[in-house]
Amino acid sequence: MKIRNIFFSLFIAVAGGIAAVCIYARVNVPPDRPSAGTSSQSVYYAALNAHEPSDVVFPDFTYAAEKAVHCVVHVKVKSMGSAYGGSGNPIYDFFYGYREPRQVPREGYGSGVIISEDGYIVTNNHVIDRANEIEVTLNDKRVFSATLVGADPNTDLALLKVDETGLPFLTYGNSEALRVGEWVLAVGNPYNLTSTVTAGIISAKARHLGIYSNRQRPSIEAFIQTDAAVNPGNSGGALVNTKGDLVGINAVIASQTGSYSGNSFAIPTTIVQKVIADLKEYGSVQRAMLGIYTQEITSEFARDKKITKIEGIYVENVVEDGAAATAGIREGDIVKALNGVPVNSYAELQEQLSKYRPNDQIEVAIERDNKLQQLKVTLKNEEGNTKIIKIDSSDILGAKFEGINERDKRILRIQSGVRVKELNDGKLKEIGIKSGFVIVRINDVPVHSVGDVREVLSNIEPQGRVMIDGVYPNGRVAYYGFAK
Repeated sequence: MKIRNIFFSLFIAVAGGIAAVCIYARVNVPPDRPSAGTSSQSVYYAALNAHEPSDVVFPDFTYAAEKAVHCVVHVKVKSMGSAYGGSGNPIYDFFYGYREPRQVPREGYGSGVIISEDGYIVTNNHVIDRANEIEVTLNDKRVFSATLVGADPNTDLALLKVDETGLPFLTYGNSEALRVGEWVLAVGNPYNLTSTVTAGIISAKARHLGIYSNRQRPSIEAFIQTDAAVNPGNSGGALVNTKGDLVGINAVIASQTGSYSGNSFAIPTTIVQKVIADLKEYGSVQRAMLGIYTQEITSEFARDKKITKIEGIYVENVVEDGAAATAGIREGDIVKALNGVPVNSYAELQEQLSKYRPNDQIEVAIERDNKLQQLKVTLKNEEGNTKIIKIDSSDILGAKFEGINERDKRILRIQSGVRVKELNDGKLKEIGIKSGFVIVRINDVPVHSVGDVREVLSNIEPQGRVMIDGVYPNGRVAYYGFAK
């Protein structure tokens, strides 16, 4: 009797287990999978196989990388900086805490991009700023001394030249055609690691960071934001698309540590191409001015002004006799597009204007009283006319300059200076400066090189006051002033 009960219990347990397995299998059939025994069962497995990794097409960066690394150079700069040391008398130093300023050599590093076979190279202005010597190393290890053709602090761009031909170079791509999510490569020399390539995507376009807002002139910022890893030393390097075309010059890292933290920024070629062409042809950038003060349209601003669509950029004020005023643009208008390209922020407006020169005519789409109008606008320069402005130290000052060595600085007891080598008809001759005079400061800004003279002068508004102080070879200190 007991044996019969045991067998019965075992039978019930086994039957229950089989029933549970059957129920679980029926309940957990995948939603897109047909029930067992149907003729469409193979369809489900075919669908799974269609998503196997072997069928996915991944981006190939090898062509762009191989093309770009040969066109990106290592830039090494040497400059002089101030340091403080003892007077040479340890007893005097102990009691009086004396520290004598002295000049010490400094080195800096960055990247550059070859843009022509005859040796023109683009880099950042902050890479070569105040450099006394610039040295360029190619990917094939050849080393050249480079000269500074021109620099533009407002866009953080500079143009160098090496005496060589037959160099590999990158061609400009269309940065306006870039799309958010598109793959790009950053090529440069982070931490002095030459020929480094990193990949990322376009995270955003036309970013305005305000990093040059302390300049005397409005900064031109419309950065391409990427998540390609960029670190110190990448500045001046190339941002290229998967075709290997140059779409930007790497310039900025957004980081609390000074190293890459997920975001990096490049100057788009829409700005680069025009600035570099101007520096090469004129020695300075020919800026086209629309002559308006603007306000970006937010939802709150649109509500206050009863604007129906949050599009365009609001004209808050118009410069008298400026390009916009002459064309009929008025306060309260909304600028929608320049030559058919929509603008919805100050950065986008600046990016479009940076493509043109004074006297260029463009079509500006504006909205007034909820009606769209197309106006022809002839752009003007910073002086309010349509002429080319050539900001070159030799033209403005009527002189040729040369650097001075450390021995001369010690004798004259100066920390910086540029010597007037030759005087022609011009401002310096007019105000009484003689050949051999060493310019130490312009408007209280120390000048260490001819490039510094050009940069300081370029940041002084037309008709602005120029104050020069310096010293003659006999030690006589002199001060001069004139209107630019």
